[in-house]
Amino acid sequence: MVTIAEAPPTPTVPAARRGSGTTSARASRILLYAVLSAGGFLMVVPFIWMLLTSFKELSEINTFAWLPRTFAWHNYIDAFNAAPFLTYFRNSFIVVVAQTVPLLFLAGAAGYALAQLPVRGRQPILTYFILLLGVPFQVLIVPLFMVVRSVPLAGGNDILGQGGTGWIDTWWALIIPFVSAPLYVFLARQFFVSLPAELADAARVDGVSEIGIFFRIMVPLARPAFVTIILFNVESAWNGFIWPLVATSSEQLRPLQFGLATFIPTSSDTPQWPFLMAISALAALPMIILFVFGQRYFIAGLANSGIKG
Repeated sequence: MVTIAEAPPTPTVPAARRGSGTTSARASRILLYAVLSAGGFLMVVPFIWMLLTSFKELSEINTFAWLPRTFAWHNYIDAFNAAPFLTYFRNSFIVVVAQTVPLLFLAGAAGYALAQLPVRGRQPILTYFILLLGVPFQVLIVPLFMVVRSVPLAGGNDILGQGGTGWIDTWWALIIPFVSAPLYVFLARQFFVSLPAELADAARVDGVSEIGIFFRIMVPLARPAFVTIILFNVESAWNGFIWPLVATSSEQLRPLQFGLATFIPTSSDTPQWPFLMAISALAALPMIILFVFGQRYFIAGLANSGIKG
């Protein structure tokens, strides 16, 4: 006669303990949401104040109030007519596009080579790029100015780069020095490292060239990394002020950020805050729209560009 052993009873968790764990998890989630909501509100407050101030009259600036007495919609028209802001917007747009398009190709190609190709000495090259990340741009302004001014056969210079102004006060000075950057090469490299090398190996077996592998296989897969690079570079180029101030003197080349100084007097007069806030709101709008449409790829690009070997 065969006897079947009974299975041991399944241990049960007391209902009080289950309820305590659920309550603790719910309380932690509520606390987390509260902290995140408070942090998000603190970040949005300056934008709300900027937008509301742009609708105030000049007479309302001396007294603090969140809401304007009457919404002065004409502030945007008056501020836009106070300086050649169409020229400033055009210049900023040209600089952004002219920098970003070659930057995507150069940073992507360099990152792919450092990540997937058997480049001799690629580890020292990568270390060099990482070291460059710690150099602030303010340190590079004077050497960069000397290089731009000494471009041979440009701006009246001779073959040795002497006797003229080089690229100073030209579009080249605003574009060429920023068509590549170590940060973007590093981000692209980190993303390409996360992609399986078997994809490129299979394509090589099928006879696809390295250029074909890069453009037909790797670039579509690295879309989040490229969107991240676009967002970073567009924000930097759109808000650029120090280098255009140093490298240009013509009104026809000055970007948007110079227009904001129109409403900040050099004397002791009160700045025209409503006009300044109106133009600032218009200047921030393209960045907000760009991030809203690219945030999904932006977050994925940062998540996949962590520290990898």
